[in-house]
Amino acid sequence: MLPAPQHTAGSLLAQPCVALMDLWRVPASREKGWYLALMAPNVKGPNYAWLDPSRLYCHGQGLQDCISDLLQPFCEEPIDLVAGIDAMGFILGAAIANTLQKGFVAIRKAGHLCVETCSQSYTDYTAGQKLMEMRTDAIQPGLRVLLVDQWIETGGTMRAAIRLVEQQGGAIAGRKQHDGGGGGWKPQRQALFPDP
Repeated sequence: MLPAPQHTAGSLLAQPCVALMDLWRVPASREKGWYLALMAPNVKGPNYAWLDPSRLYCHGQGLQDCISDLLQPFCEEPIDLVAGIDAMGFILGAAIANTLQKGFVAIRKAGHLCVETCSQSYTDYTAGQKLMEMRTDAIQPGLRVLLVDQWIETGGTMRAAIRLVEQQGGAIAGRKQHDGGGGGWKPQRQALFPDP
């Protein structure tokens, strides 16, 4: 383990807006979901997400425990590929794919992929119509795909991602996201929305 960096009074004064995170402290008792306390509340107002998980992603043990907990409901499920939904689903999705030693495919908002894609419309949280797209050569028929996103507000991007996978003949092995209501992570094995 790396030692914590040493800060001098001068280095902290040079950057007065920097709040230090303790990225090395791990609780003695790591109960399931302990890392959720690392997420920071919105302090910038209504134009920002209600919660910022990036501090959790900076904490090595917190991220590892989070990934382990996210994967636990799927330990008996065959998963061939992990797909992350633009953009924060890329972080968790890539980490999960790495842990599973599986490939990763990005499901993007339209206009970012320079290869042949299939697209699916969706309604975002502002009630605006948008497009998600995915490369056409990533999924073969029958491939079991785990969909990953940071959390779900309206379900629009998750529904679009499910349709994109299924359009190419893939099967949804499961999906993972934060429940959006502060209740923690939950597995979703069905491919239908809204949740019961």
